[in-house]
Amino acid sequence: MRLLPLATAAALAVPLAAAPAEAATPAQVRVDQVGYALGEAKHAYLLGGAPGKFSVVDERGRTVREGRTGASLGAWNTRYPAVFDLDLSTLDRPGTYRVKAAGATSPPFRIDTASRLFRPLVRATTEFFQAQRDGHDVVPGRLDRKPSHLADKQATVYAEPKFQGEGGDEIVEPLKPQGGPVDVEGGWVDAGDFVKFTSNTAYSLAELGFVLRDDPDPVLAKEVRFGLDWLDKMWDGKTRTLYAQVGIGTGSEEFGFLGDHDVWREPQDDDALDVKPGDPAYFVKYRPVFPAAPAGAPLSPNLAGRVAAAFALGAQTQAHRDPRLARHYLAEAAAVFAQAKTTGVGELVSAFPHAYYPESSWEDDLELGATQLALAARKLNDPRANGWVRDAAKWAKAYIGSDDTSTLNLYDTSALAHADLAGLLRAGVPGAALGVRDLAADLRRQLDAGVEQAKKSPFRTAVDITDFDAASKSFGFAATARLYQRVTGDTRYAAFGAQQRDFTLGANAWGVSLVVGVGSTFPQCPHHQAANLAGPSKVLYGAVVNGPNGADNFADLPFPAGAKECTRPYESFDGQGSRYADDLSSWPSNEPAIDFTSTALLAFSLAARP
Repeated sequence: MRLLPLATAAALAVPLAAAPAEAATPAQVRVDQVGYALGEAKHAYLLGGAPGKFSVVDERGRTVREGRTGASLGAWNTRYPAVFDLDLSTLDRPGTYRVKAAGATSPPFRIDTASRLFRPLVRATTEFFQAQRDGHDVVPGRLDRKPSHLADKQATVYAEPKFQGEGGDEIVEPLKPQGGPVDVEGGWVDAGDFVKFTSNTAYSLAELGFVLRDDPDPVLAKEVRFGLDWLDKMWDGKTRTLYAQVGIGTGSEEFGFLGDHDVWREPQDDDALDVKPGDPAYFVKYRPVFPAAPAGAPLSPNLAGRVAAAFALGAQTQAHRDPRLARHYLAEAAAVFAQAKTTGVGELVSAFPHAYYPESSWEDDLELGATQLALAARKLNDPRANGWVRDAAKWAKAYIGSDDTSTLNLYDTSALAHADLAGLLRAGVPGAALGVRDLAADLRRQLDAGVEQAKKSPFRTAVDITDFDAASKSFGFAATARLYQRVTGDTRYAAFGAQQRDFTLGANAWGVSLVVGVGSTFPQCPHHQAANLAGPSKVLYGAVVNGPNGADNFADLPFPAGAKECTRPYESFDGQGSRYADDLSSWPSNEPAIDFTSTALLAFSLAARP
């Protein structure tokens, strides 16, 4: 669970004066460790050293290309006072290569078709979702997972918990049971812990469903169905209740109970606990369920929109395979969407506490929900399709005119919505509040903001590496560049999108791929309980971690009691107020999550297509 600070401290100042000659540090060459597609822009980086020649050698060590660095792109830290771009774009013959410059040699990388490079990564990231399964239907996989949290099948519903405090996560009163039992067994755990969130699951399902609709991979299809089965449990259509969360991360010493984050263990260990009400570990085994709103009451619009989108995408993927199931998903989507609260919205419901996932935008989620409802309705010959297109256009216009706009990540789904809504509007829908040009302009707004930010970075990254979600937002930019091209046919952002993907796969200061098991250097110590306790030989394959983060976010991180120690040093590459720590305790950089990974899966799938 990514506990985000309510206010991010200012980035630490880093002196950029050149280090003394006697302290010279060996140069490093950073590349995309997966590789570069034929025909696309290809950039590597020389960290340190001096301007001069570089060469590319093949597997036999033969030089196949030579070039020269340009001027420095900027200083990184005192050890590395310069970063140089190595343009490899003329290298366009399939093979495996290395770059040599300033006495340094890069890890190997491939040049190949986009499909051969990136389709395997869609399968890799799908495997992470298998590792995150909860309940009885687990996939043992590389971690030898066991069924877990079977008590969720008869869970008690509690009133919304109340929080306060500087971090927004201090419980101020005991939990109050108010109903149940309800069956919420199954689903994906969110991150390195075992709490399950409707909002995050729906976001991931929307991205996975988007991919599955165009690329019916059978393994991904099973995973999407697994996620939808759980989401179907979290919406009680009879009472019109949407449950927002299973489990509570934050415990309370004052009120005598432990939360999920207070115990480091294997997930199946919770089922073996012998506890009764009042015992400190009671909520670890018998996990509380929290509704998003009272039965039948208006729902937080961010939740209503993305849950509707997930169900509606499920309807689209099942329309020809199982029309009856598709109509069920469409009915669920329509019911949830109709219950959205759209006036006097107030603080959105994302997680309890809200500080864990402080989402503030919601018009984008309603645009996404209405767009996917319209697409599902057209596949199923439902006459409501054009009405939902008009709803989507209304919410798209509201989003574009709002003060809360961003780019594709857990907190902003507009790029995904715009791309599909543009296709609907091309068919012509009377009364639509905007047109394809307006949607394309907003996608350009998102990408132009990234391009401007990337110009300031020696590694041409568009994300703020002193803030959370660096990997996810990088993959979001890569995906958005492809979505914009799909909408407009314009390839002007192709090189920018490729560079954002390169950054996540090793072309960064630390030389680390942020996808576990992918590339030659990747996280060895993810902040993930099941992976840590499974042992060092077990790889959480396909997991995407947060990546670099603000150095101030790493102060006083405790080592979890019962965890196996694991650390790999990267301190010499920290710079510009940012840090990456491959360390078990360092959840701000090394905790994986389903939303990180679903955005990567989307970006890889889009990159793999012609």
